[in-house]
Amino acid sequence: MVIMFGCSREQKEDYADSANNEKVMEVELSADTSSSLADKIIKTADMRFRVKDVQDIKQKLSSVIKSQGGTVAEFSINSYIHETTKVRFSIDSLKEITSYKKEGLLVAKIPSEKLDQFTNDVAKMAVFVDNQAMKMDDQSIAYLSNKLKAQNRSEAINTINQTAKRKGNNVETSLYIKDDFVDKKIENMNIDQRVKYSTITLNFYQDNTVKTLIVGNDNLSDYKPGFFKRLGLNMMDGWKYFKELILALSHLWMFVVMGFVLFFGIRYYLRSRKI
Repeated sequence: MVIMFGCSREQKEDYADSANNEKVMEVELSADTSSSLADKIIKTADMRFRVKDVQDIKQKLSSVIKSQGGTVAEFSINSYIHETTKVRFSIDSLKEITSYKKEGLLVAKIPSEKLDQFTNDVAKMAVFVDNQAMKMDDQSIAYLSNKLKAQNRSEAINTINQTAKRKGNNVETSLYIKDDFVDKKIENMNIDQRVKYSTITLNFYQDNTVKTLIVGNDNLSDYKPGFFKRLGLNMMDGWKYFKELILALSHLWMFVVMGFVLFFGIRYYLRSRKI
């Protein structure tokens, strides 16, 4: 009877604590909803515009971002060749003519309160603005949800610690709740950071540019001597080959002599028979 009475008493206490916690949570939720629902507006912006010089604008943008307390998160500059050709400039050099387009990408984080002014400053640098857009994402409800869930997990951890001696310490459940508590805190920290600093993506480009460059002539046939020079060299080569032929035939002098002997021998034989 004592054990049953003790268990019944613990259950009543747990039910009472649970009911009290629900009432307290309802009061806190109402209070948080009315007073703690602060604006958590995440701003993002995109711009695409034409400029006179991509490299120069990139440097100016970096200076403006730094002066307004922002940071450059990413940037890149790429050149896309439209057409290229080579024309003869001299015997050993060519003029390379290239038509290309240069584009730049810059992603920056700007204090949210200065985002409008920053976009106006960027528009003044542009020759022509292709498009400009801004998006505002209200994360107030998500922020409040994470905050309340974090409070619930904090209370759950305290409850587990208090009842550990009576009902056994559930380590796995405690770790899961603690990890989830940390996740909610991190999510809200991320929201705070994105609310404080807006992300803007800038795509800028310049008109097609023509670049000339003197390069070495890689066509080896252009390095051949002139006609008369080559004619004289060929005649000298012909005389050399003729001498080489005579030298080669000199190795066969015995066959020449034998040929003459055979020729005159047959001739003498044929004449003697006619007589």
